[in-house]
Amino acid sequence: MNKYSLCFISFFFLFFFMLMNLFLGIYFIMNEMVMFMEWEIISFNSMNLVMSLLLDPISLMFMMFVSLISASVIMYSKSYMSSELNLNRFIILVLLFVFSMILLIISPNIISIILGWDGLGLVSYCLVIYYQNIKSYNAGMLTVLSNRIGDVMILMVIAWMVNYGSWNFIFYLNFMSNDYPMKFISFMIILAAMTKSAQIPFSSWLPAAMAAPTPVSALVHSSTLVTAGVYLLIRFNNLLMETMFIKFLLLVSGLTMFMAGICANYEFDLKKIIALSTLSQLGLMMSILSMGYYELAYFHLLTHAMFKALLFMCAGKVIHLMNNNQDIRMMGGLSLYIPLTSLCLNISNLALCGIPFLAGFYSKDLILEIVSMSNLNFLVFNLYYISTGLTMFYTIRLLMYLMVNDYNLSVIYNLFEEDYIMLNSMFILLFMSLISGSFLSWMIFSYPYMIYLSFNLKMMVIYVSLLGMIMGVLISNMKIYSLNKFMMTYNLSFFLTLMWFMPSLSTYGLNYYFLKFGQNLLKTVDMGWSELYSGQGMYKIIKYYSLINYIYQMNNFKIYLYSFVLWMMIYIFLVMML
Repeated sequence: MNKYSLCFISFFFLFFFMLMNLFLGIYFIMNEMVMFMEWEIISFNSMNLVMSLLLDPISLMFMMFVSLISASVIMYSKSYMSSELNLNRFIILVLLFVFSMILLIISPNIISIILGWDGLGLVSYCLVIYYQNIKSYNAGMLTVLSNRIGDVMILMVIAWMVNYGSWNFIFYLNFMSNDYPMKFISFMIILAAMTKSAQIPFSSWLPAAMAAPTPVSALVHSSTLVTAGVYLLIRFNNLLMETMFIKFLLLVSGLTMFMAGICANYEFDLKKIIALSTLSQLGLMMSILSMGYYELAYFHLLTHAMFKALLFMCAGKVIHLMNNNQDIRMMGGLSLYIPLTSLCLNISNLALCGIPFLAGFYSKDLILEIVSMSNLNFLVFNLYYISTGLTMFYTIRLLMYLMVNDYNLSVIYNLFEEDYIMLNSMFILLFMSLISGSFLSWMIFSYPYMIYLSFNLKMMVIYVSLLGMIMGVLISNMKIYSLNKFMMTYNLSFFLTLMWFMPSLSTYGLNYYFLKFGQNLLKTVDMGWSELYSGQGMYKIIKYYSLINYIYQMNNFKIYLYSFVLWMMIYIFLVMML
């Protein structure tokens, strides 16, 4: 790394910021502190413009994780994007993204939340369309328009909170829940979080956003953009528990988790499989949050951020080696060629499954045991456990395709030696993927949870994981004549592959009519009547009169004579009238 390059400076700054947040977070947890700061930007007569910041263990620990992951991603980008001419522009975009997220994290004020929220939406659009081709533009438009719905909801919350006299929502949460009109605010907040965290029916943008460069995917789909919705609900959790919408969120997020698990098993694009696994984990976070356990959702959010960022980084490395090919059917035997990257990939994948004593196990197992203990219906219980089995299913399938199966010579490997800049950044996250689960379980929960269940319920996670594992091994060895290739099940496979037709409904289904309507409006209004009566019409009239004026100003004796006679006649007429 060049000593004074932007990559090095931003990595150093973010790493230092991470350490600062870590020590502050531990200090705040030990002393049970919360710090609310107001910075007065301008004071004019009776009007104060203040910026509020909220520092508490939740925001500090989250900032620590965001800055650690973004520091690793920037170090990784130095090598991954080395052929990029405008590397500094890319790094600045990533930094803008991180600062938007940090603004969102420390905001107890709905106005500064929308600044961070909209900053995330705008910068994510710039990053998704970074590779400037048709696919990227379409994905970028889908991403930004899906997120606009959430932005509008937050704007409506801002308008509604004028009734309270201040936008610092953190003060009002306790009595908001008793106030009947606040049901409106809770509905808006839930809808905003659903768009940002890609729950059904807004899920189709998340796999489409994979058109972004891989370092961006590692940042966006682990700790920033998609978790903003979950974080917003964690902040508003007092208000949400009183409303009926929260049960609706439980059903929707459970279905999202289930749907993403099924789609990942049908997918062959490496990055899309990982994106769908993110969607599945987001469903898990949202569903446990909607049951009232916001600390568990927060715990899983942080542990998931670590191994998911690592998983994306490994995927980027593999895609580089495959000459930018992302199809897993053309890979195989990678562990022989890139052992260290394979190690990182396997550990992050197993952490995703919830293999005991890796990061994912601590949060996932606790969530599933709390679900087993809760007074919930059979549908939700089944959705949780089937989705857990499906996670194991697509993870083992991915490992079999990448590591175990023989490699396909349809793609020529670009097998240069492992890049140490990339590996260093991956090892930081690998270390965190191993220890962050136990480390956070000590820090977040001040007393240990003792969950008492029957033997079979305790072992239920192991049962579904083993079942998923067996199915993953079987499906990865599937040949051309196997059962799911039958034409009878073709329509079903098509339905399950395409996320229950969500992309078709949310893009083509909506866009066609609105774009057609917009085109007609453009023809009739913008280029029709409004042109005639404003721009073009005025232009023609003024042009006509200026022409007459121009002719009049030409030194023509006849015109002067005619005008003199005309003015004399008018003068005589006026004199006679008076």
